[in-house]
Amino acid sequence: MALKMMLAGAAAMMLRQLPMVAPVEQAPLVSRGMDDLPMEPAPIEPSWIIAGEPVARVGLHSRSGDDAATTAMWDCTAGEFRWFFDWDETVIILEGAVHVTAQDGSQRTLRQGDIAYFAGKTWATWRIDSYVRKIAFCRKRFPAPVALAYQLRNMLRGDKGSQGGLAA
Repeated sequence: MALKMMLAGAAAMMLRQLPMVAPVEQAPLVSRGMDDLPMEPAPIEPSWIIAGEPVARVGLHSRSGDDAATTAMWDCTAGEFRWFFDWDETVIILEGAVHVTAQDGSQRTLRQGDIAYFAGKTWATWRIDSYVRKIAFCRKRFPAPVALAYQLRNMLRGDKGSQGGLAA
């Protein structure tokens, strides 16, 4: 019991140090056809470009009320570049293909219908031969103390791998 109280106190102190984000009023459902999403230029950092002249665009579909998650459509023309994933990102390739080399050297060609996860704070090299379009689900990582507090909470509850948030 004393351990639980210490953990709760530590978690409360950590949470007090996080900036408070006012909740944003949000629609319970956000829906839009892929071809109806307005796309805006999203230039790739010039120093990241290895070859070609890739032209990227992005269309924001939705953003969580706490600003910790977004869903967006992204496309890009031919070229090769390094990319820094600041947030955790899960992608579904909708059209085209991309040859990916992760920072650990692992390689994979992602094609239409493929799903991939890129851990936040990592680099990857993307080579696009012609064109690629993806939907990206991005999630900001919690600071380490907050993530630890969640893991401890789940451990104390006996959660073995929550399916939280998954649709029916």
